[in-house]
Amino acid sequence: MTAWDIKPQGVQGQLRLVGGHAGELAKAQDAMLTALEKAARAAGTAVPGTMARETPLQGPVAPGQPHLTAPTLGPVAAALGEYLRGRQPQLAAMAERVEAAVLGAVTATNEYVEGDLDNAKRAQDAARALRLDVLKDIGEGR
Repeated sequence: MTAWDIKPQGVQGQLRLVGGHAGELAKAQDAMLTALEKAARAAGTAVPGTMARETPLQGPVAPGQPHLTAPTLGPVAAALGEYLRGRQPQLAAMAERVEAAVLGAVTATNEYVEGDLDNAKRAQDAARALRLDVLKDIGEGR
C-alpha cells in the first residue's frame, strides 16, 4: 500500500448507511426468532389431550423472552429448535462481520487522519481477518 486517499467525511456517510442496514438486519433477526417461537407454540406438543394445556411448550424463543420448559416437544417445535441451533453460527457470524467492518473502517480512518498508515493497514487487515481484539487494541491506543 503505497498511497492512501481517504475522505473521512465519505467514510462517515457510508458508516451511517451501514449502521442503518445493520439495525434493519438486527430487527429482521429478532422478528425471525419471534416468528419461530410463535410457530413452535402453535405447533403443539407430543402430549395427548388436555395434558397439552397444562404443559408449557419448549422451543426457540426471542431474545429477552423467558425460556419455555416442557419435557415433551412436538415434532414441529423440535424441528424449529434444531433449525435455529443449526443457524446460530451463521447468525453470530453476520453480526461479527458487520462489527469488524464498521470498527475496521472507523479505526483505519482515524489512524489515517493521525498519519499512522501502519496502524491504518493493521486495522484493515484485522477487519478482514475478523480480529476484533486487535481492532479494539488499535482503537484504545489513542
